[in-house]
Amino acid sequence: MTLVTSIAELEAIYGERSEAAMAKVATRLTEGYRRMVELSPLVALATCGPEGLDCSPRGDPGQVLTIRDDTTLILPDRRGNNRIDSLRNIVRDDRVGLLFFIPGSDSTLRINGRAVISVDPALLETLAMDGKPPRSAIIITVGEVYFQCARALMRARIWDREAWPAAGSVPSAGSLLKQLKAEFDAESYDQAWPERAKATMW
Repeated sequence: MTLVTSIAELEAIYGERSEAAMAKVATRLTEGYRRMVELSPLVALATCGPEGLDCSPRGDPGQVLTIRDDTTLILPDRRGNNRIDSLRNIVRDDRVGLLFFIPGSDSTLRINGRAVISVDPALLETLAMDGKPPRSAIIITVGEVYFQCARALMRARIWDREAWPAAGSVPSAGSLLKQLKAEFDAESYDQAWPERAKATMW
C-alpha cells in the first residue's frame, strides 16, 4: 500500500487549484449564498471534541436555520435522542462545519466557522415549531462560505428516483438495534416508530 504522508505529495498528485476554486470562498453570506441557505431544509453539522469527530443531520421544513446577519446563523437544536454529541463537542471546541443540501439541486453549500450554544428564552421562542421551542440553539459565526462542486451529487444520482434503493431494502432502526442487542424487540419498535416520531417531532 502506497500512502501519502505530506502536503507536498498531495499537491504533486492533484496540481494547482483552479481560479474558480479559490475565488468562490467568501467570509460572509453573499446574496447568492444567502439564497442557498434560505432554500435548504437539511444541513449536516460537523463538530470535533476530545473523543473525536461527529457529524449529524439537522432538518426543518423550508429553511433549516435562521440568518441573523451576513456572518451569523442560528440553528435550533430540535428533539432527538439526547446523546447531545454535537453540543458536547461545541462547549469544548467551538469549531464547526456545515454542509447544506437543497432538494433537486446538485450544488451544495459549505460553511466553516465557530459556534456557541444559547438557551436564551426569548431567542428560543422565536425558533418554536408547533408551539414548542427547542431546548437550545447553536449560534454560528461564519468563517468561510463557498459552494461545493456538484459532481458528487451528480455521481450519486441522489435526486433520481430510479437510482434509489428498492423499497424495504434499507435496514430498519429496530433491526439494527437487534443486531447489537439480541433480545431487543425490533418488530414492536419499528411498528411504533412512525406514530412516536410524529408525536415527538418538535
